[in-house]
Amino acid sequence: MTTAPKQLHLAAHFPGVNNTTVWADPRSRSQIDFSSFEHLARTAERGLFDFFFLAEGLRLREHNGLIHDLDVAGHPEPLTVLAALAAVTDRLGLAATVNATFNEPYELARRLATLDHLSAGRAGWNVVASSDAFTGENFRRGGCLNRAGLPQALGSARTGGNPLTRAAESVATARGLWDSWTPDGTPRRFAHRGAHFRVEGEFTVPRPPQGHPVVIQAGDSPEGREFAASAADIIFARHGTLEAGRTFYADVKARLAKYGREPDELKIMPGVGFVLGDSDAEAQEKASEIRRQQISPQNAMLALEQVWGQDLSSYDPDGPLPESDPVPDAALVQGRVRTGDPLAVAARWRALSREKGLSIRQTVIEATGRRSFVGSPRTVAAEMAEYVATEAADGFVLVPHLTPGGLDDFVDEVVPLLQERGVFRTAYTGSTLRSHLGLAKPVWKG
Repeated sequence: MTTAPKQLHLAAHFPGVNNTTVWADPRSRSQIDFSSFEHLARTAERGLFDFFFLAEGLRLREHNGLIHDLDVAGHPEPLTVLAALAAVTDRLGLAATVNATFNEPYELARRLATLDHLSAGRAGWNVVASSDAFTGENFRRGGCLNRAGLPQALGSARTGGNPLTRAAESVATARGLWDSWTPDGTPRRFAHRGAHFRVEGEFTVPRPPQGHPVVIQAGDSPEGREFAASAADIIFARHGTLEAGRTFYADVKARLAKYGREPDELKIMPGVGFVLGDSDAEAQEKASEIRRQQISPQNAMLALEQVWGQDLSSYDPDGPLPESDPVPDAALVQGRVRTGDPLAVAARWRALSREKGLSIRQTVIEATGRRSFVGSPRTVAAEMAEYVATEAADGFVLVPHLTPGGLDDFVDEVVPLLQERGVFRTAYTGSTLRSHLGLAKPVWKG
């Protein structure tokens, strides 16, 4: 008996304010004009993707006390953009990052339920939590939450608690609000009293078509993995190799049982780049040029200063790495997520630089960036299928390097090969995001 190949899930990420987009390419267009969002979303729907994904930016990033002028492109509010895209797409899921630290669960639940109704069941929420006092300065509450659960203050305002516990309570509260309307359309009073929120009253929006909009969690820490296992439908992961993907996949899936969940109830979808060429060699050459464009000398120095935590403007990006150690608590670069211990990162970069004789810029190019599939369309299709078949991922969130046309070649050249392999749909069989993902509608908890 022949077993059908495991199906692969695909999503399209519209690049936010970052150095992913190659702005020097004449094909790069606005990140603000609605036509750009519409182009990428329509392309994703033409390719039968599961969903379209928008990130959230709550403050412009700064470098040495000044707004970072290499990536100031603007960042519209994502749920508003998705509501507009609901009118120009029919089946494509519509997901956005919305910060649980700086938004209240009642309003989040209301906005997401509205999007789910407007789109006939295609809404998704990427839940993130922030411990960033820099971003918190943009909010009237004026505080932030740190990872250790200790209160931090901005001015006289104080808020305490771990950001992930607040996010988990925010999700649970939103789900309770969505379930406060019966399936036949009867509202009921709702009351929640927890460590972070007290919500009491009546919800204004009937239960969403999906029951609950799809919940996505982005994070690789042990706490993030546990949160995803307990509460998420998708985990937006980041790992660089096939083996690392298998290790991550096995770890996260093994956590589900303690919450009474089956492995298929959580989809693991790492964010990846891709570069296509007529041959593997041509694609590799293109990929090298794209990385040089993404990591300009200025961006290389920004990445270096983010790790070292000090002004390194006297260094040559084509010269060697600093001999001094990083200053872990410095705030030279504001608004960028720091990943890993700076001392450990610096040690890895130095080892890589010594081993391969790399300059600062060359080291940053090689040491940073997401996993990318590089090769001919047939090579890329085969590698993606292998990741899914060998349980390194359930699918991928594609991050193109061109806005908004960067997905066109993938849809035209790789999707047909995935379909030929029998690992990707040839037509939408359902109308909701949950149906695309193979996720059941949550049972109403009256």
